[in-house]
Amino acid sequence: MRGSILLAGLLLTACTRGDGAPVAPAGALQVTEVARGLEHPWALAFLPDGRMLVTEKPGRLRVVDAKGAVSAPLAGVPAVAAGGQGGLLDVVLDPQFAQTQRIYFSYSEPREQGRNGTAVAHARLGDKGLEQLRVIFRQQPSVDSKNHYGSRLVFAPDGALFVTLGERYSGMEQAQSLDGHLGKVIRIDREGGVPAGNPYAGRKDAGPEIWSYGHRNPQGAAMHPQTGRLWTHEHGPRGGDEINVAQPGRNYGWPVITYGTDYSGLKIGKGEQQRPGMEQPLHYWVPSIAPSGMAFYTADRFKAWQGNLFVGSLKFGQLVRLQLDGEKVKQEERYDIKARVRDVRQGPDGYLYLVTDENEGRILRVSPGT
Repeated sequence: MRGSILLAGLLLTACTRGDGAPVAPAGALQVTEVARGLEHPWALAFLPDGRMLVTEKPGRLRVVDAKGAVSAPLAGVPAVAAGGQGGLLDVVLDPQFAQTQRIYFSYSEPREQGRNGTAVAHARLGDKGLEQLRVIFRQQPSVDSKNHYGSRLVFAPDGALFVTLGERYSGMEQAQSLDGHLGKVIRIDREGGVPAGNPYAGRKDAGPEIWSYGHRNPQGAAMHPQTGRLWTHEHGPRGGDEINVAQPGRNYGWPVITYGTDYSGLKIGKGEQQRPGMEQPLHYWVPSIAPSGMAFYTADRFKAWQGNLFVGSLKFGQLVRLQLDGEKVKQEERYDIKARVRDVRQGPDGYLYLVTDENEGRILRVSPGT
């Protein structure tokens, strides 16, 4: 275990919310380095014994113990289309892990003619690696792109699995089409089938897995602890990162409406920010923070954080704390981590854990400063 440092919060007055109101100052944050030496880690999942599963983008899955010792790569991980934003991505435990020893993970899958796509697989976690691997979902169509895989995995209380999927950048218009998976949130069962309650099940003109559409590149997702509804966030282009509550059959607008502009500075489409039949974000950021990872804080250890939403920022190297009033963000604070925050998880010990997207990536444990 390495030492701790105290990082001061930041006072922000920029327009990070739709109403343009100034945000409040943050206090200090205690940051402890748990482990280092991971190559661009992407996601973290806690095992029942307190060890951590960590994915690395180049295609490695490792176990990190409580003292920060990093294991050799586990065997049995499938080949990934590593490069750009692609690689081995999210990882979560089966809700019945105690019985199945099964994990679920997502990755950019190499396909025919140099194309690729987001895939989801499950496997049994054995003593030496992954066993009984099975791919349960493949995003279609396959695309020749290295961008916008999305790829957060969240189990709902009913056991259904939500998967966030990017529009792959080159196919942004297909985020509005229901005959494919680009720019969608999907809902599947633990074997990849279509559970009851999906909005497009039984329709011939739509994918039965689709839950919501019109998304750009959602890299954060979490179930609200009280409502049981799925919250997501997604990267905007130049500005316009969004937080949404993903509801069945709803259209979240990309690329027809956005609060961002193209990287060139030009309008996207007609430059619209609203249109009937398309959802407005619960919260958005201009300029972009490049959000990745998201967790609601539900533990008893830090009472002041209970019910807050935490989001990582890649662009500014920050942890963002959002204080909520129902489904409204009433206050935002930012803590300067000084590294690209890729994932945010609540640990079983009541602390928050971050992974940093670096050549020498780290696992950090954070708590309010004293």
